Amino acid sequence: MNPILIVEDETDISELVEYHFKQSGLPVTSVQDGSSALEQVKRKRPALIILDLMLPDMDGKDICRALKSNPLTRSIPILMLTAKAEELGRVVGFELGAEDYVTKPFSPRELVLRVKAILQRKESNQESEKIIQIGGLLIDVEKHLVSANKQPIPLTHTELKLLLELAQKRGRVCTRDTLLDKV
Repeated sequence: MNPILIVEDETDISELVEYHFKQSGLPVTSVQDGSSALEQVKRKRPALIILDLMLPDMDGKDICRALKSNPLTRSIPILMLTAKAEELGRVVGFELGAEDYVTKPFSPRELVLRVKAILQRKESNQESEKIIQIGGLLIDVEKHLVSANKQPIPLTHTELKLLLELAQKRGRVCTRDTLLDKV
C-alpha cells in the first residue's frame, strides 16, 4: 500500500498523527505546505491524504479542488483535518470531494479508525463494478464518465457519487439520510 500523506503545518499535530498511524501498521509520510503536498502527489500517489485547510502557502480547499479536478488524482480519498468547525466549512469540504471531515481537537485513535474505514470502502469500491449500464445510461466508474444514449453528461464529483450510489442500489429504496451518509 502506498503511504498516507499528512499535509499539516503544525509539527506537533503531524508527529502525533504519524505516531498513531505507524503504531497501527499504516505507512505514512508528511509535508508541511500545499506546494510540497502537490509535488509529493505527483511523485507517488498516496493511498489517502489527510489535509489541513489552513496552510502557510495555499488554502487546503484549493489543494482539494486541484486534486479532485485532475483525472489522475481524483480517486485519492481526502480527509480534511482542520480547526474550522462551522457547518459551512464542512459542507464546502464535502462539496469539493472530501470523503471525511474531522475538526481539531480530535482523537488520534478515532482518526486512525476513520482512515481505515475510508481505505476499506475504497478497496471494496475498486472490486465492485467498473462499468454500470442501466438502459441507455452508461457509467464508467474508473474514468468518472457518464453518458446517456451515447451523449456525455458532465457531473460534479458529488453528483457522480450520488448517481453511483443510486445505480449500485438500483431496485432498492434509498432514504435521503442514507444517501447523505454515503455521498
